[in-house]
Amino acid sequence: MAEILTVLTTTGSQEEAQTLAAGAIERRVAACAQISGPVTSVYRWEGTVQTDAEWQVLFKTSGQRYEALETYLREAHSYDVPEIVATEVVRGSADYLRWVAEETRPAQPS
Repeated sequence: MAEILTVLTTTGSQEEAQTLAAGAIERRVAACAQISGPVTSVYRWEGTVQTDAEWQVLFKTSGQRYEALETYLREAHSYDVPEIVATEVVRGSADYLRWVAEETRPAQPS
C-alpha cells in the first residue's frame, strides 16, 4: 500500500481555504480536503503575540505527491510562512487509502 499522509495548513479566511482546497484537488496533489473553522490561533509573529481566527484545511495525499502539494501551497498561500505539517497515516480503511493513492496519481497525457 502506498504511503498516505494528512497535510494541515491554516488560512486567514474561509474563501482562501476553499480556494486552496479546490486547487489541490484540481491539480491531483490531494484526493480530499476538509475545511474546519473558524479556530482561534495564538502565536508569536515578529516579536508580538497574535490572536487570530483561522480556517484549517486538512488534505489527504500520497507520500509521492507530498512535494507537489507543498510546492502548490507555498505558491498559492497568502501567508509569508504558511503552516504545512504532514502526518503519516499509520492505519486506515484499505479501500479509502487505495482511493487516496488513485486520486493523487498525476493525470496521464492523452
